[in-house]
Amino acid sequence: MLILIAGPYRGGTNDDPVLMKKNLDNLESFALEIFRKGHIPFIGEWMALPLIKLAGSTHVGDQQWNEVQYPIAHRMLEKCDAVLRIKGESKGADQDVRLAQERGLKIYHSVEEIPVSELL
Repeated sequence: MLILIAGPYRGGTNDDPVLMKKNLDNLESFALEIFRKGHIPFIGEWMALPLIKLAGSTHVGDQQWNEVQYPIAHRMLEKCDAVLRIKGESKGADQDVRLAQERGLKIYHSVEEIPVSELL
Protein backbone atom coordinates (compact mmCIF):
# COMPACT_ATOMS: atom_id res chain seq x y z
CA MET A 1 0.00 0.00 0.00
CA LEU A 2 0.97 3.62 -0.51
CA ILE A 3 0.36 5.17 2.92
CA LEU A 4 0.20 8.91 3.60
CA ILE A 5 1.56 9.80 7.03
CA ALA A 6 -0.58 12.70 8.28
CA GLY A 7 0.09 14.74 11.39
CA PRO A 8 1.31 18.09 12.65
CA TYR A 9 3.79 19.98 10.48
CA ARG A 10 2.94 23.67 10.81
CA GLY A 11 0.41 23.28 13.62
CA GLY A 12 1.52 24.41 17.05
CA THR A 13 4.74 25.96 15.75
CA ASN A 14 3.79 29.62 15.28
CA ASP A 15 5.68 29.12 11.98
CA ASP A 16 8.98 28.60 13.83
CA PRO A 17 11.20 26.70 11.34
CA VAL A 18 12.97 24.80 14.14
CA LEU A 19 9.65 23.49 15.47
CA MET A 20 8.41 22.72 11.96
CA LYS A 21 11.57 20.67 11.34
CA LYS A 22 10.95 18.84 14.62
CA ASN A 23 7.41 18.04 13.46
CA LEU A 24 8.72 16.80 10.11
CA ASP A 25 11.26 14.61 11.92
CA ASN A 26 8.38 13.16 13.94
CA LEU A 27 6.37 12.42 10.78
CA GLU A 28 9.41 10.78 9.22
CA SER A 29 10.01 8.62 12.30
CA PHE A 30 7.08 6.41 11.21
CA ALA A 31 8.25 5.89 7.62
CA LEU A 32 10.82 3.14 8.07
CA GLU A 33 8.50 0.88 10.05
CA ILE A 34 5.83 1.26 7.36
CA PHE A 35 8.44 0.41 4.73
CA ARG A 36 9.57 -2.63 6.70
CA LYS A 37 5.98 -3.86 6.70
CA GLY A 38 6.20 -3.94 2.91
CA HIS A 39 4.45 -0.66 2.13
CA ILE A 40 5.47 2.69 0.65
CA PRO A 41 5.35 5.55 3.17
CA PHE A 42 4.63 9.06 1.92
CA ILE A 43 4.70 12.46 3.60
CA GLY A 44 3.25 15.43 1.76
CA GLU A 45 6.15 17.67 2.74
CA TRP A 46 8.57 15.38 0.89
CA MET A 47 7.04 16.68 -2.34
CA ALA A 48 5.70 20.02 -1.16
CA LEU A 49 8.87 21.57 0.24
CA PRO A 50 10.94 21.41 -2.98
CA LEU A 51 7.97 22.69 -4.99
CA ILE A 52 7.36 25.51 -2.52
CA LYS A 53 10.98 26.58 -2.94
CA LEU A 54 10.71 26.41 -6.75
CA ALA A 55 7.49 28.46 -6.60
CA GLY A 56 9.46 31.27 -4.97
CA SER A 57 7.99 31.19 -1.48
CA THR A 58 9.73 33.57 0.89
CA HIS A 59 7.94 32.58 4.10
CA VAL A 60 5.51 30.06 5.53
CA GLY A 61 1.95 30.91 4.62
CA ASP A 62 2.66 33.17 1.65
CA GLN A 63 0.75 32.73 -1.60
CA GLN A 64 3.32 30.37 -3.14
CA TRP A 65 3.46 28.27 0.03
CA ASN A 66 -0.33 27.96 0.16
CA GLU A 67 -0.48 27.15 -3.55
CA VAL A 68 1.47 23.93 -2.93
CA GLN A 69 1.49 22.85 0.73
CA TYR A 70 -1.96 21.31 1.18
CA PRO A 71 -2.95 20.66 -2.44
CA ILE A 72 -0.02 18.26 -2.91
CA ALA A 73 -1.25 15.98 -0.12
CA HIS A 74 -4.79 16.16 -1.44
CA ARG A 75 -3.63 15.15 -4.91
CA MET A 76 -1.56 12.32 -3.45
CA LEU A 77 -4.62 11.03 -1.62
CA GLU A 78 -6.00 10.17 -5.06
CA LYS A 79 -3.10 7.69 -5.37
CA CYS A 80 -2.84 6.51 -1.75
CA ASP A 81 -4.36 3.35 -0.36
CA ALA A 82 -4.41 4.41 3.30
CA VAL A 83 -3.54 7.13 5.79
CA LEU A 84 -1.65 6.87 9.05
CA ARG A 85 -2.96 9.73 11.24
CA ILE A 86 -0.40 10.28 13.97
CA LYS A 87 -1.12 12.09 17.22
CA GLY A 88 -1.11 15.86 17.47
CA GLU A 89 -3.33 18.76 16.56
CA SER A 90 -3.29 19.49 12.84
CA LYS A 91 -6.03 21.05 10.74
CA GLY A 92 -4.25 19.92 7.58
CA ALA A 93 -3.98 16.31 8.76
CA ASP A 94 -7.62 16.35 9.85
CA GLN A 95 -8.56 17.57 6.38
CA ASP A 96 -6.44 14.79 4.84
CA VAL A 97 -8.34 12.23 6.93
CA ARG A 98 -11.72 13.66 5.90
CA LEU A 99 -10.76 13.50 2.22
CA ALA A 100 -9.39 9.97 2.64
CA GLN A 101 -12.61 8.85 4.32
CA GLU A 102 -14.65 10.36 1.47
CA ARG A 103 -12.57 8.25 -0.91
CA GLY A 104 -13.09 5.14 1.20
CA LEU A 105 -9.45 4.82 2.23
CA LYS A 106 -8.41 2.95 5.36
CA ILE A 107 -7.37 5.21 8.25
CA TYR A 108 -4.84 3.87 10.73
CA HIS A 109 -3.98 5.53 14.04
CA SER A 110 -0.86 3.53 14.85
CA VAL A 111 1.77 1.68 12.86
CA GLU A 112 0.83 -1.47 14.76
CA GLU A 113 -2.61 -1.42 13.08
CA ILE A 114 -1.02 -1.57 9.62
CA PRO A 115 -0.82 -5.16 8.35
CA VAL A 116 2.33 -6.66 6.92
CA SER A 117 2.13 -6.72 3.13
CA GLU A 118 1.40 -10.04 1.48
CA LEU A 119 4.24 -9.21 -0.91
CA LEU A 120 6.90 -9.75 1.79
